[in-house]
Amino acid sequence: MSDDTPTPAAAASPGQLRTLAVRIQDGLRAQLDVIAQLNDRSVTEEIRIGLEAWVEKSKSDPKVLERAETVRADIEREAETKRSAIAAIFDAPRTAKRTRS
Repeated sequence: MSDDTPTPAAAASPGQLRTLAVRIQDGLRAQLDVIAQLNDRSVTEEIRIGLEAWVEKSKSDPKVLERAETVRADIEREAETKRSAIAAIFDAPRTAKRTRS
């Protein structure tokens, strides 16, 4: 049994598997070991399945969705500020060259 066997959700998304180190207490690790054994899977696979389920649940959490909208708006404002700065830096010389001609 391989620790890097992809689940259906992981197999559907492109990209390489990346390592994530997580520190947990002995009691939780012991429970994970038992659950993995009962499900005939590795602890890594059990953790991956649990994280995928948690991510899917978070996607429909109203608080997470509200925060995502706030963050998205902040990103858009910052991007617009940077676009304007770039335009001011690089479009001004072009405009000046055109008016001199």
